[in-house]
Amino acid sequence: ESTYILKVDGDSMIDAHIAPGDLVVAEKRNKAKDGEIVIAEVDGEWTMKYFRERGSKVWLEAANAKYEDIYPTESLNIAAVVRGVVRKF
Repeated sequence: ESTYILKVDGDSMIDAHIAPGDLVVAEKRNKAKDGEIVIAEVDGEWTMKYFRERGSKVWLEAANAKYEDIYPTESLNIAAVVRGVVRKF
């Protein structure tokens, strides 16, 4: 009930070895620790990124240098934490 699989669409986590077409195993959670990869809704958009937290400041960080950090302006809702990756060949 608390685990599901999502297909990756996009290359923002490529340097974390998560590529387009991969399947990620996600555990439903509404909180995350600094450095965990999360599935989150930020300002109305869904994304998968590293969760970062320093004091009261939180943001999402891609694992691809061509993407900028995401600093929520309205909302940040953690839906799940990524626990594994499956790659089909």
